[in-house]
Amino acid sequence: MKHTQSRGEWIGSRGEFLIERHIADAMAAPHWHDHVELNLLMEGRMTYLFNGRQEQVEAGRLVLFWAAIPHQTIAVAENAPLVCLYLPLIDFLGLPVDRKARQSIMQGRFLAQANPETMDALTLPRWEKEWQSGSAARRKLVVEEVRLRIRRLILDNAESDNSPTNVSPTSLAGHAVRRVELLIDLINSRHADPISVPDLAKLAGMHPSTANSAFREVLGLSVNEYLTRHRIARAMQLLTDTDVPVLQIGFDCGFGSSSRFYEIFKQRTGTTPRHFREAVNSKNTPAP
Repeated sequence: MKHTQSRGEWIGSRGEFLIERHIADAMAAPHWHDHVELNLLMEGRMTYLFNGRQEQVEAGRLVLFWAAIPHQTIAVAENAPLVCLYLPLIDFLGLPVDRKARQSIMQGRFLAQANPETMDALTLPRWEKEWQSGSAARRKLVVEEVRLRIRRLILDNAESDNSPTNVSPTSLAGHAVRRVELLIDLINSRHADPISVPDLAKLAGMHPSTANSAFREVLGLSVNEYLTRHRIARAMQLLTDTDVPVLQIGFDCGFGSSSRFYEIFKQRTGTTPRHFREAVNSKNTPAP
């Protein structure tokens, strides 16, 4: 995967299935992309900053999240190999999974396997190897197996309803990180309002320059940029899961006008809101 240094956005194979393996490291800035991401850390530990929370990832435990929500690794153990799988959103929407479970993922739930499974540590590296060098038939089989594993992970969490959400050690929760978490909580709850960065900073009890400094230190981007990305992610979720008119979604997500909504959405996703809805609806069949 490649990242732009200025905005930290994903610019790889947009909208395509992909598996890769690399040594995890702390990101200089968050990134986002239109996939559901499945990760398996082979060794060590790492911490994501995701949707305003610090999520600690342990070796051998699968995690799954919707990557359209800006995310960033902020702490990683040395020499920690990580296998990453990227399932396009339209393929995820075609999976026969519980609708509420799917919605919770698209609204920001970070799913983690309750207990490490030995088979995952063997299977995911095999998938990565076969995806990189296997025949077309074998690569197709890998995609089918990944979809089944995601379905099982979601079902396991739905049945137990105790998906662990681990907060990283206190040593990571410095002043800047705590400020970012507070601001993201406010963005999560107030993104539909015509709210400005000074407004958010006032609600958080800090100066606007302090808010932006904290965001740039931790996330590598401004508060306003994060707010825009959050609004786009929320709009994508509403376009997928509701029949609310496109223009209404734009206003409900905090865009001041229909033209502004269309302009920003197409700029960030490569398509219009209406075409995005049509594409996902073609794959989004009800679960049995």
